[in-house]
Amino acid sequence: MAIAGNMRIIDGDGHVLEDLKAIAGYLPAEWHNNVTTRTLGVFPGLDHMHNVLAHNPPGAFEDPSSAGWTRFADALGLEAAVLYPTAALAFGKMIDIDLAIAGAQAYNNWLNDTYCKKDSRLKGIGLIPMQDPDAAIGELRRLVNELGFVGGFLPSTGLKSHLGDKIYWPIYEEADRLGCCLSVHGGAHSGMGFDQLNVFAAVHALGHPYGIAIAFASMAINNVFERFPNARFGFLEGGVGWFIMMMERLQGSYNAFIPYDPRCEFIHLQNGESVTQHLVRQIKAGRLFVGVEGDEPSLAWAVKEFGREAFVFSSDFPHEVNVESCKHEIEELLENDELIDEDKQAILFDNSIRFYGLKVPART
Repeated sequence: MAIAGNMRIIDGDGHVLEDLKAIAGYLPAEWHNNVTTRTLGVFPGLDHMHNVLAHNPPGAFEDPSSAGWTRFADALGLEAAVLYPTAALAFGKMIDIDLAIAGAQAYNNWLNDTYCKKDSRLKGIGLIPMQDPDAAIGELRRLVNELGFVGGFLPSTGLKSHLGDKIYWPIYEEADRLGCCLSVHGGAHSGMGFDQLNVFAAVHALGHPYGIAIAFASMAINNVFERFPNARFGFLEGGVGWFIMMMERLQGSYNAFIPYDPRCEFIHLQNGESVTQHLVRQIKAGRLFVGVEGDEPSLAWAVKEFGREAFVFSSDFPHEVNVESCKHEIEELLENDELIDEDKQAILFDNSIRFYGLKVPART
């Protein structure tokens, strides 16, 4: 608590490092001797570009256990943290539908048993098998109603179609009915045009924002946010820069290439409304959220232009960060004179409450 004074903090985007052997143990018993799951694990590799030599900050990727998360939450004064996958960020690339369905169930049960049950501050966001929309609907319903997870993870890459495609609308309709969140997160970087870059820092810099920008453009232009008004959609781990770019580029490109829309399926602008104004309206309605860190120089400008309601603080722990670097990001946010206290509290706490539908005890 000390680093934030009276500010309350929720980590809107943390991670687990999967115990692949343990997750495989949650698969049907008759699959336990399957050569693929026994030797390669449940999930495909993120991509070939992650196989590099590189230095990480001291303390990065250390102790991702539930006890490690408890220590991290205590050190930062977190009141809650939402946990995303690491290996399963490649979940969209799975081609075996039966394994995708069972793998999602196995991961979700493992996450619940290994983390969520160990510390009530740790909240799960689950895998849903988008490869089979009917199965995804059932698993999303189980996540929310039985496991108490906040919603479902949508991979930014790997699926057979863009996330605005009508084949996924029944899943969004179920999220709308449940009133839960669906969160797009990058991590698997192949297939976006930089597969042969020789330094991973460049791949990482491009991969996260590109993946979620493509998903955002698809969902925005296909009117997903307004079509399913009780669902909440987030775009995580790309920072704020991609979002500023997309707000500008979508408006200009739409004005230059207004689509014919005889079936009224694309973005619906009210009289005199621009694309940017339409998307800001989704933000104000609590349907659209963007993950940010605390030290981004464009954050204050984005808050001024689009509203404080959009942005969710994300630590990325235990990836390429440590306790000290995360404290520094929070301190940078708190010391930003271009943000008022209401902005800072919204980013650090209030917006995570709204996006994830969290219930945390009131301060006494």
